Amino acid sequence: MQKCDSLVRSVCMLFLIGVMPLIGLAQDSDLKPVTNKYAIKNATIVQAPGKTIQNGTILIENGIIKAVGSSLAIPADAWVVDADSMFVYAGFISGLSNIGVEKPKEEEQKDDRKLTGNPTYKRAGITPGSSAREMLKPNDKSVEDFRKLGFTASHSVPHNGMLPGTGTIILLGGEDGESMVVKDQTSMFSQLSGAGGVYPNTVIGVMAKYRDLYRKTSQARDYENKYNSNPNGMERPATDATLQALYPVVSKQMTVAFKAEGVKDIMRVIALQKDLGFKMMLGEVKQGWDAIPTIKPTGAPVFLSLDLPEWKQEEEKNKEDKEEEGDEKSEEKEPTESELEEKALKERQNVMIKNYYTQPGKFRSNGIKFGFSTMEVKSKDFKTNLLKVIENGLTQDQALAALTTEPASILGVSSQMGTIEAGKMANLIVSDTAYFTKDANVRFVFVDGVKYEYEAKKKKKSNGDEAVDASGVWNYTTETPQGNGSGVITIKGTPDDYSGTITVSFNGSTNEIENVVIDGNNVSFSFKLNMGEEITVDISMDIDGDTFEGTLSVAAFGSFPMEGSREPNK
Repeated sequence: MQKCDSLVRSVCMLFLIGVMPLIGLAQDSDLKPVTNKYAIKNATIVQAPGKTIQNGTILIENGIIKAVGSSLAIPADAWVVDADSMFVYAGFISGLSNIGVEKPKEEEQKDDRKLTGNPTYKRAGITPGSSAREMLKPNDKSVEDFRKLGFTASHSVPHNGMLPGTGTIILLGGEDGESMVVKDQTSMFSQLSGAGGVYPNTVIGVMAKYRDLYRKTSQARDYENKYNSNPNGMERPATDATLQALYPVVSKQMTVAFKAEGVKDIMRVIALQKDLGFKMMLGEVKQGWDAIPTIKPTGAPVFLSLDLPEWKQEEEKNKEDKEEEGDEKSEEKEPTESELEEKALKERQNVMIKNYYTQPGKFRSNGIKFGFSTMEVKSKDFKTNLLKVIENGLTQDQALAALTTEPASILGVSSQMGTIEAGKMANLIVSDTAYFTKDANVRFVFVDGVKYEYEAKKKKKSNGDEAVDASGVWNYTTETPQGNGSGVITIKGTPDDYSGTITVSFNGSTNEIENVVIDGNNVSFSFKLNMGEEITVDISMDIDGDTFEGTLSVAAFGSFPMEGSREPNK
């Protein structure tokens, strides 16, 4: 059972399907789990990259892995998950992200021209005393989106500014912000971002400001240490909370996590580090392949971005095959100069894009320690991009390491997470087949021993190779043992780029649909409904002309039949 308020969620589900809420139940909703013990049995357990147990069992109690093995006695009071044919992995760790961290509202800035060259620290984006811990939201959409992909922990940092504050290692679950925290003050997050409208508002200005801050912090710390040692005859040191927040950086007790996407930013950050001497890790690295010879001597760990440009390898291959086949059948016309230039440009673009996908393999072959960051990758693109990276030089074990053991080591939490071993947190992924395959579905995620269950997305019958036209306004009804609900689904665009909305009957609210997938005559999508906590609802529609049959599903409560029809075009 989940620690979250399951009965309130049940009430929310009844609302969703158009039934009047059971108000009395909501008042008596502080229910405890039936048991805090779980047994995952008959699973292929990948304890760590390259270390697997067949037909194994994992025993969990009070959020801790109590035992792992192939012949374990299961306690009578344990909740059993029969994972026959399923695979279990250690929960993924995002090495650098904003998961769970509330983005501050943009304030209207009215700058005094006299102060634009010397603004307040806050206006300049310099708030090292702030912490991601203070900004955590357990019900933030990003928490659920990445948890259902298999992420159970994250090194989360604040948004915005050149020095937004310190990072916190969090769990992707918990009743409140404090219950999410595993390790605070993990890093000082930094980026080469100007303040806009005031100094420093250029990369060069930001670098100069870093040097100035570092010098002032060093002086202030040294003077304060001398005063504390023997204050006799010394003037009391001035108090500056901003500089004091940077003392651990100057003392090399705290690592600076620098966001550096491109090769220029990487080189600039490394130059700063050489000048000032702080401990460093590089994050959200997108174009780092040419900087490998410079990064490697620093010994700095790296978190590579999985926000990658689209690369249609299969389409390119098929196009080449057809061109070769055409050459054999007929004489090729001499291409024009503009056609040759266009072809050369596309080839250069293809080589450039390929570098993004081969980059992890290059870092690995050069012995640079790395994990993955998720600051900018959309959750819907994560799995696709990960599999393409594996197709281009990274092995499955290496990918698993970059998501588990490597970030755990870099972030100093290897004793708590990253592998499946007795005594560690019960942070686990259970997928219905090997995770690093296209059709794998995450069925369960355990975060600190709390179970989250997800429906498998089953493939529907295909209507040949042609995608169905789902655009239009669809009136739907859904049927449950408690009663019927209804609403309207509006789908716009083309099969390659559908968007739209769905209304729910209990209050007529309109919600954006997302993650639209077309498979022949089947259209599936999801939407978020906020009912005190955010609920993910999955819709699957099998379309036949202007009618459909399908299901409405919420992972914790099961699936309900639905049907509908498309309104005629006016």
